[in-house]
Amino acid sequence: MKTTILPTSDSNAISTALEFLRAGELVSFPTDTVYGVGTFAFNAEGATKIYAAKQRPPDKALPILLGGLSQIPLVAVDLPESALKLAEHFLPGALTLVVPKHPDIPEEVSSLETVGIRIPDHAFTRALLNAAGPMAVTSANISGQDSPVDAGGVYMQLNGSLPLILDGGRTAGILSSTVIDCTQEEIVILREGPIGLKEIQAVLKN
Repeated sequence: MKTTILPTSDSNAISTALEFLRAGELVSFPTDTVYGVGTFAFNAEGATKIYAAKQRPPDKALPILLGGLSQIPLVAVDLPESALKLAEHFLPGALTLVVPKHPDIPEEVSSLETVGIRIPDHAFTRALLNAAGPMAVTSANISGQDSPVDAGGVYMQLNGSLPLILDGGRTAGILSSTVIDCTQEEIVILREGPIGLKEIQAVLKN
């Protein structure tokens, strides 16, 4: 497979990405952290291709990136009030919420009863997600290697595994968002990150 690099500034960047995504292929693009590789959130075959490209077993759930709050009901059900409050306050941003997954999310994306959702703080990424809908996205690297912060880094690792890399320049390179489990009565911080416990508690108290 030939891998093409297309600037995000190209007027056809999003439409070209959509063509490949609708054909079941993977697309890589910049986010507010590192470069990601993704497929439609409801595409089981696409999720399998992500695992193959990364050369890793499908033993981890893929995070789902959203273009905005209005897309949450497409991928999650029975959303607790705590999750809604946190989403409205902190998203877009470095916060991943683990919530009950929608039954339409395939096992290949998440074999659990839950799914992690996030809205990236990156204008182009959100524009793509608003056009494409929710996407299952993970870092665009071979498992165990460095997560790329530019299109060249993606090309070095995944050339031949996907048809399109959207080049938006260098990303911030921040790897971790704060991850919160919102499926229980009391929230649980699964991974500490840029958004701290005090900030979270302050929002939930209001």
